[in-house]
Order: sequence, then C-alpha cells, then structure tokens
Amino acid sequence: MSSEKYDFTTQAQVRRAFWQGWPEGFKRGKLHNQYNATIRSEFCEFVDCLQKNGHISESLAERVTL
Repeated sequence: MSSEKYDFTTQAQVRRAFWQGWPEGFKRGKLHNQYNATIRSEFCEFVDCLQKNGHISESLAERVTL
C-alpha cells in the first residue's frame, strides 16, 4: 500500500474537507474537545469513512484531530 495514492495526505486537508459540510460549526482556534459532541462524533465518522474507502491512510486516520 505504500505506493497507493491518497486523496488527502495531511491533517489540514482532512479538516478542510470536513468543514465544507459544517461551516456554521467552525470556530477557528478551538481544540478538538472544545467542539460539541455532535461535531466531534461526526468528525470521527468522517475520518473513519475516509480511511475505510481509501481516501486517507490508516496512519493519518489515527492522528488527525479537529
């Protein structure tokens, strides 16, 4: 899999893609646990879906945060 190309390779790219669907929830400067539970759980589902569908590596999925 090391030669596989992913759609997203950085945390910033994953966050940017996530926030395209949640513009009203975005507050620059907040840490992951400062967002409400709905946004945090949706982000986790989003990351899981990206990884399972081959859009990001497992390594990136394990370390990406809001």
